[in-house]
Parts: sequence; structure tokens; C-alpha cells
Amino acid sequence: MDKSQKGFIPVMLTPFSDDGKIDYTSLGRLTDRYLQSGVKGLFANCLSSEMFELSAEEKIELTRRVVEMTGGAVPVVATGTFGGPIGKQAEYVKRIYDTGVHAVILITSLLAEEKDPEAVFNEKVFELFDLTPSIPVGFYECPVPYKRILSSRQLGSFVATGRVIYHKDTCLDLEQVKAKLAAADNNCFGLYDAYMGHAVKSLRAGAAGLSCIQGNYFPELIVWLCKNFDNEAMKDGVDAIQDFLNLHMDVMHNIYPTAAKYSLQQQGLDISTFTRRKVGEFSADRMKEVRQLYASYHILQQRIGI
Repeated sequence: MDKSQKGFIPVMLTPFSDDGKIDYTSLGRLTDRYLQSGVKGLFANCLSSEMFELSAEEKIELTRRVVEMTGGAVPVVATGTFGGPIGKQAEYVKRIYDTGVHAVILITSLLAEEKDPEAVFNEKVFELFDLTPSIPVGFYECPVPYKRILSSRQLGSFVATGRVIYHKDTCLDLEQVKAKLAAADNNCFGLYDAYMGHAVKSLRAGAAGLSCIQGNYFPELIVWLCKNFDNEAMKDGVDAIQDFLNLHMDVMHNIYPTAAKYSLQQQGLDISTFTRRKVGEFSADRMKEVRQLYASYHILQQRIGI
């Protein structure tokens, strides 16, 4: 990933029709929405994509379609590890890479058991590297099935191989982010923070960009923040966006990704709110909260000029 400029890499939603099948027509509209917003790349087949509710073949086809729909406009990355023996995971990494993605993302919580120590995890990572020679990879500290946070020492050793170009960080700790950035100083590598509570501070500390669910509500907002986070002339707008993200974090996480799909509906995107993940009831009260969120965002838009 080119990190000469900060950028937003959305964790893509997967649109479904109301009968539960992947809606590739809506996927095209959603992909266009991301691209028109100015995103730097796309992360397909991730947790927001409901990857654990997709079959092995659906994951491949979904990823292939996203690559096709972008037409090379931006790089696409996608998850390629879903548990089991490392040899089996390596074979699926190769299949995902063959779809044309820029890099294959490795889920930290699926490369080793929760009880396994750091040394065992490291051994399995390097084994996977050996079995997938020359394939660029990234890491995602996915909270499912459990959260495994990489230490700065670990990340630095993996990046030093030259294989790792992307890291979606979910540690929620700015000091850990800074330590990782210091340990993984490589021009071909970028750390993208998922936590919007310290979005501006992370960008100023050296993060290559953001990769957060909030961008599935308002992608142009996160793009604007990545472009202007350190622009003194835009300081009021930057501060207002950070406050907005902090204030509405709970609303955007609640009943997600259903709520994000509903928000996109409110903005005119033709997309069903159907999700395969069981995330709770999307009640009338929740719908009202999301509509109020959009109203607050519209005021922010007008204030900043997005």
C-alpha cells in the first residue's frame, strides 16, 4: 500500500438480497460509493463482510468480484485464513491471492489457539510464510473468535521479512500503536488503525491511515479526515470530526452491520439491511437512532463543507 499519503481503507460490507443470497448488483453500487468517496484501498472478505457466514466458495467469488469491480482503481486486500492446520490455511491463502488481490490478510486469532504462547504463534506465522512464498500479506487483529494483539516486537519481526504490507490494528491503545510504528519502520508497510477514539492522534503518530467501521456509514468523512488531519487551516473541522466520532461511537457499533446498511439506505444507496450475522433486533428505536445519526452528520457536512 502506498503510504505517501494517509488514506481510508474500508472494511467492506457484503450486500445480501432479502432471501440471503449475495447481491452482486448492490455490491457494485457499494463499491462505486467507496471509490467515489476517495478511498485508498478496499478490504474485502472481512468481519464487516460477514466472512464467517460465507461459504469457502462465496468468499472466493465475493473477493474476485470486488477486484473486478474496482478495475485496478485501488488495491484490494482480503482475508485468507480461517483456521485449521497451517498447510490447509496456506492453500486457501493461495486461492484468495489468485483472485487478483494486492495482499492476503491473516487473522491473528485463527493462526494459533488462544492458549498458545507468542512463540507458538510466531512459529506458525513463519511456517505459513514458507508455504506461501512471495505472496504479500497483512494482519488483522480480528476480535472473533478471540482477540490476539500482536506485540511491537512480533510485528517488527514479521515486517522485517518484507512480506507484510498492511496491518489493521485493533489494540485501542495509542502507546501500543506508537510502539508498533517504531518497530515496523518499513516503506512498504502501513499500519491502519481501526479505533476512532484516537483517530487523529494515530494519524499524527505515523499511522498510514484508518480502517474502521465508521466509514461504512460515511466513507467521505473518514477520507476527509485522513487528508486534513494535520492541516492547521482545517483544525476546527478535524476537531469537530473527532468529537463526532467519539460521541456517536456506540450508535455506530450497535446492531452492526445492519445499522450501517440502514444508514446507507437513508443516504440513497439501494441496499438491503439483510445480514446473515445474528447481531440483535434492529428495532424501531434503533432505526430512529440511526436516522438521528445521519441528521447530525448532515449538519457536520454543511459545517465543514464535505
